[in-house]
Amino acid sequence: MTRFPILRSLALAAGLLFAADAALAAQCPAYLDHDFRKLRSRESVNLCEAYAGKPLLIVNTASHCGYTKQFSGLEALYQKYKGRGLVVIGFPSDDFKQEAKDEAEAAEICYGNYGVTFTMLSVSSVKGATANPVFRDLIRQSREPSWNFNKYLVDADGKVVKYFESKVTPESPELAQAIESLLK
Repeated sequence: MTRFPILRSLALAAGLLFAADAALAAQCPAYLDHDFRKLRSRESVNLCEAYAGKPLLIVNTASHCGYTKQFSGLEALYQKYKGRGLVVIGFPSDDFKQEAKDEAEAAEICYGNYGVTFTMLSVSSVKGATANPVFRDLIRQSREPSWNFNKYLVDADGKVVKYFESKVTPESPELAQAIESLLK
């Protein structure tokens, strides 16, 4: 018998949580099982390890676009729904020639100008033959982004449940309704 039963209980609980996380990651769809470097960081995130079993709102972003102000709304959505499990992930891309000239500027726009706290990844392609693996599968399941700030609402199993074009703002009732129905 251990002299510290509370510590033993915490260790057992932590072990169960790690086992549960590992089980979720094992069930994660292959297209999410990739490491992506975070924006202006040396740190990487494996989307399965970090977000397996959670609903996702995946957005292709750009720093110099007429829709860039949607960062504020995306942050508000994230703050509103993160307690219920929604994860927002931004994929900056220069596919439409409107991304910042370097990651320092992109990071300043996201973090400094708009106060983004949700996961922003380093710049990558989101369309065509050079699309990153996440967007290749989102395109397969739904459609290719037609412009910046297209949104893909993905269920906890990795299936796209709804695609939203740029003009559908984060504040739109249509997006809120889709998120609410997914989180029920």
